[in-house]
Amino acid sequence: MSADVTTSAPPLEEVACYLCGSRDYRPFIHAEDDLCGTPGRYRFVRCSHCGLVYQNPRVTLDAIGAYYDDAYIAHRKKRDWGVLTPLFERAMNKLDVDKERIVARHVSLTPASEVLDVGCAVGSFLAHLHRQSGARITGVDFKDLASAATLRDVEFHCGLFYDANLAPDRFDLVTMWHFLEHDYDPMRSLATARKVLHPDGTLVIEVPRLDSRTFRWFGDRWPGLQAPQHTVLYDRDTLLRAVRTSGFEVIEYLPYGAFPAYFYLFTGAAFRLLKGRGLNLDRAIVPYFLGQLLTLPLTMFETRLNLAMQTVVCRRAA
Repeated sequence: MSADVTTSAPPLEEVACYLCGSRDYRPFIHAEDDLCGTPGRYRFVRCSHCGLVYQNPRVTLDAIGAYYDDAYIAHRKKRDWGVLTPLFERAMNKLDVDKERIVARHVSLTPASEVLDVGCAVGSFLAHLHRQSGARITGVDFKDLASAATLRDVEFHCGLFYDANLAPDRFDLVTMWHFLEHDYDPMRSLATARKVLHPDGTLVIEVPRLDSRTFRWFGDRWPGLQAPQHTVLYDRDTLLRAVRTSGFEVIEYLPYGAFPAYFYLFTGAAFRLLKGRGLNLDRAIVPYFLGQLLTLPLTMFETRLNLAMQTVVCRRAA
């Protein structure tokens, strides 16, 4: 972790509700960076007017980048896990395949298609789509990961999504896989997605689901809290309200996502035991795959059980 994270408290700022703009709220829960173990405890509140849960106060935008270093799970480089490397790589590949499967329910991509992934990280999903369909691919991420090999064929924009210079009505598909819960201005990002989406295009959003079983089980150690990186926590109602308020029509709502619910089962239990000390992924890799076998009877039914994730598929409303 960077020195700024480990040696001093980050600057904080009060914010209004992202969804309705109200400054009236009530305390909801406190959380910390259970995954990486960086110090600090952060408060989430629930808006008294619309019910949105969000971090308040939050780390300032200038300071939050220090929490997305190379140890952050979406930014970790490929490495050798020994005999478990094939299992790990298969799990990562399966994530991209499952994302494609959700997309394919509504979109048929061709070499003429334009795809934008917002919060693309190292771009493995875009690279997968390009290999499968030949689609032209564009990615946006807050962190400069342009050196990643998987971004080689990607038109990559580093910075805030709504500041990227992207043409209106350009993209046939815009995806936000676990982006919106990190966003500092989610309604502006949704408005930007509507602007750059082709009139007949499709928007796919996946976020953790606050009104899920794993939140009820793990409470302040729920992996979906992930403070301070996660600024907003969406239940089904507030997610659907956010996209509809932004001018989208909901085509399909899924009570699951491409991201495996098992990850929340495993890390939620680990966070309960570790109590903020951080999860050493090197040591956790063997228990992770063993636990996956043990919980298979449960996770086989994750599309029906509301375990952790939610996905909404949208198009521009008339």
